[in-house]
Amino acid sequence: MPNSTSYKQQKEDFVSNLSGGSVSEISYVTSVAPVAILLWSVLQARQSFFKPYTILGFAIDYVLNIGAILLATTLYSSTPILLNILLIAPVALVYMLPPNPPGRRKKHKVPPSAESKSGSKQLDVLPMKPFLTMYRGCMMVVTCVAILAVDFRLFPRRFAKVETWGTSLMDIGVGSFVFAGGVVAARPVLKERLTGRAMPLLWRLLYSVRHSVPLLVLGVVRLLSVKGLDYAEHVTEYGVHWNFFFTLGLLPPFVAAFQAALKIIPSYAALALLVAGIYQVFLENTSLKAFILTAPRTDLISMNREGIFSFFGYLAIFLAGQDLGMLIIPRNINPRSNASAGMRRNTLIMTMAVWAGIWTGLYWLSTSYFYGFSLTVSRRLANLPYVLWVASFNSLQILAFCCIDTVFFPEFYNAPDPKLEKQAYDTATSRVLRAYNRNGLAIFLLANLLTGLVNMTMRTLDATPFVTMGVLLAYTATVTGVAVALDIYNISIKL
Repeated sequence: MPNSTSYKQQKEDFVSNLSGGSVSEISYVTSVAPVAILLWSVLQARQSFFKPYTILGFAIDYVLNIGAILLATTLYSSTPILLNILLIAPVALVYMLPPNPPGRRKKHKVPPSAESKSGSKQLDVLPMKPFLTMYRGCMMVVTCVAILAVDFRLFPRRFAKVETWGTSLMDIGVGSFVFAGGVVAARPVLKERLTGRAMPLLWRLLYSVRHSVPLLVLGVVRLLSVKGLDYAEHVTEYGVHWNFFFTLGLLPPFVAAFQAALKIIPSYAALALLVAGIYQVFLENTSLKAFILTAPRTDLISMNREGIFSFFGYLAIFLAGQDLGMLIIPRNINPRSNASAGMRRNTLIMTMAVWAGIWTGLYWLSTSYFYGFSLTVSRRLANLPYVLWVASFNSLQILAFCCIDTVFFPEFYNAPDPKLEKQAYDTATSRVLRAYNRNGLAIFLLANLLTGLVNMTMRTLDATPFVTMGVLLAYTATVTGVAVALDIYNISIKL
């Protein structure tokens, strides 16, 4: 039986990771995603390979955007640079081939008779930007791959969540999930500002609860299933009863409450630094850090101390993501400017580069032994260095996706009307990653259910590399198939 007492203890000991990996190694592994997108973009821009979207196109889409990430975290985990080289090499080959003939490439021209009609349709000031879709899709893929792969020996222990101090792939993954949620949470705030009517705080809180309740229910369901099935778990991750769904569920009302603070501090980034900074001061100057790390679990708070207090760090990460979203989601960063499309693209890239530099510089300052505060990253505490690391990493990732997007698909930024912009958006985005992005939370829930099913039906620690890859391929193919099917049938599941 996979979850017998001895095997359960063995599993709990196995998922423990005392040191993690280096930040540079994690960067090499995660760079596989934008490199795979680079190859995908070249195929699409030069050869229109994914238009129309055929079975072969879906297979290549899956191999590039799912398979590459799976290989980077398993078979190529020690040689991610080699995997990147193998992905970059075909780029040169594709460029050696003649581009797709104009006759086969659909050029979207507006008929003269329709120019007046199309001109009357204004472009959305808050468009769905391809690079954000690709970023969020890749983030979801990495998350879904890691939550099952971590249960197999083929997945390196240094990638698993660190016990207390250090960095790992899964540590950055859980923070990135929250950061990405913050980025998209900027959209309703921007819409509200466009209307010029501020929602009262009470109504804002009630509205946020609508988003919180389903997540809190999922948290309760996960808690009951884990305890009822005697599923292996690591208590020091969030506590005895707490889980990640509770953290996600409590974020909306807290963020809604912070809207009032914007009247005093008109910046989400400043709020993020304020929350993380005050939390760090309490960690360093009170007994809070010792309580979180060493206190006996005697009551409800002490039993769940990691989840309760790390929430402040995740709140800061969410606010940091929301700050970046406020800058990059609008069509024009400066609403009063009538800049050309090219100027808007340059401004967008420069803005992201500046903020990526700011977050990276602050992370270096907080962790530098000689010139900074010599603090150590702790996902368990979600302390200030962890917040800055997550913000820096995700800002750089979004910047990389944006650079690829603007180089290969400028048509999106030059589209004269909504219809052509939508067509350009579909051209510039992977169908697989678009599907993961569209129903991200529902796909995450499905991935959790399948992970539990696999762990309840087989001894993952005893699986050979061949069996491991077979299970992971079947698992990712199932999740991807469901995601793409929902997208094909135009189904959006909002939790």
